[in-house]
Amino acid sequence: MGLLLGAVMLPGIAVAECSDNRIDLRGAFGAARFTVEVADDEAERSRGLMFREQMPRSSGMLFVYPTPVHARFWMKNTLIPLDMIFVDPRGVVTHVHSNAIPGDLTAIDGGKGVRFVLEINGGLAKAMGIAPGVEIRHPAIGDDAVWSCDD
Repeated sequence: MGLLLGAVMLPGIAVAECSDNRIDLRGAFGAARFTVEVADDEAERSRGLMFREQMPRSSGMLFVYPTPVHARFWMKNTLIPLDMIFVDPRGVVTHVHSNAIPGDLTAIDGGKGVRFVLEINGGLAKAMGIAPGVEIRHPAIGDDAVWSCDD
């Protein structure tokens, strides 16, 4: 067990029960945990991480949509580089966009069928090995989760 760039890495051990302010990830790299703010209504999702000058390395924001969407993001008024991790309704990563450029208005297309988007500090996803196929665990995923809060 150790730290990798500030995110808690938990290879080979079970992760504690779910919490609304935490997201767990597991994959070929092992396991990791981030403390998250949840954006689960239109106003929170629209504001996102805009105007933040920094974010702790082990933190992020989890965008939760009530149903799957074609997710498109941009970096307007966002001051820090971000990795955007797009996740399907079962909690499986489908796409990762690395190092989104602060202030860039170019649309970042996460694809169709996205129910969750995890934003973390730019460069962490690649450094940690977060890629399509990685599974996430959070109470918002519900009964369809491939990695449930009951595991």
